[in-house]
Amino acid sequence: MATVDLEPLDLPARLTAPPRLTQRHPWLLPVAMAAHRARRRTQWARDGWSGRVTWASRRGTDDLTVCVKQHGSLLLRELDPDQMQLQHNKVTNLRLAAARLDGVVIAPGETFSFNRVVGSCTRRKGYVDGMKLSNGSAEAGVGGGICQLANLVHWMVLHSPLTVVERSEHSFDPFPDRGRVLPWGVGCSIVYNYVDLVVRNDTDHPFQLRAWVGERYLHGQLRTDVRPAHSYKVEARGEQFLRRDGQVFRRNQIWRRVIDRRTGDQVGEEQVKSNCALVVYEPGPGVEVVDVPLRD
Repeated sequence: MATVDLEPLDLPARLTAPPRLTQRHPWLLPVAMAAHRARRRTQWARDGWSGRVTWASRRGTDDLTVCVKQHGSLLLRELDPDQMQLQHNKVTNLRLAAARLDGVVIAPGETFSFNRVVGSCTRRKGYVDGMKLSNGSAEAGVGGGICQLANLVHWMVLHSPLTVVERSEHSFDPFPDRGRVLPWGVGCSIVYNYVDLVVRNDTDHPFQLRAWVGERYLHGQLRTDVRPAHSYKVEARGEQFLRRDGQVFRRNQIWRRVIDRRTGDQVGEEQVKSNCALVVYEPGPGVEVVDVPLRD
């Protein structure tokens, strides 16, 4: 694993702030969600009226010729038996959401919004109770599990010249790394319609998203019409588990290396994200947890 020097533990504001009003008074949550959704709908309408944003909505019936990145994400994780039904329900939700996403083309100058394309996940549309993460714990919720599709899209986009405009991560690390394939910290949180994954195409070429559910994996491809000049290597650096006042935190940095396809040489690198989250499980044997104080 690559190493990197990180600053002393300085927790993000979201992990040190006092409980939100909706956490102290849960009955206010539907009101707050309605306000957030109204604000986002107003933003979408304003962007459309002004012409500032052109939202991707067209679907291509034929594949664009070049596959930039493809990935398969395991559908069922090994969790407690009482959570497995939610896992199976998640597959139903992913199948519906993937069908909405499959084939979408992001033309030059267009912006892709996961929430606008997939839409609201309701029972009327066939969505069922799947696993959702709330304050670090898994619970049942209609449409639960579609974050896995957003995670897949984000991972593929990181291997392309597309620009990530908006992406929210989970504040908690809920599960041990049993069978983890992708680096920790590249996932997405999705809440319709105000917690979103938004990607803009600043290139001169269209990009197409393909997604479908297989027997064991959620599959995805990112395609275009001309092979890009660069490829990308995404990796975690500075992975640490830190204990402070009895709580364990996990942090790392996500870096992206830019490779010239013609020569194979690295021509640049950038830090994509710095992550820090509260760990809600006890790290197992072999995981070093360092006791540290907060910065004075």
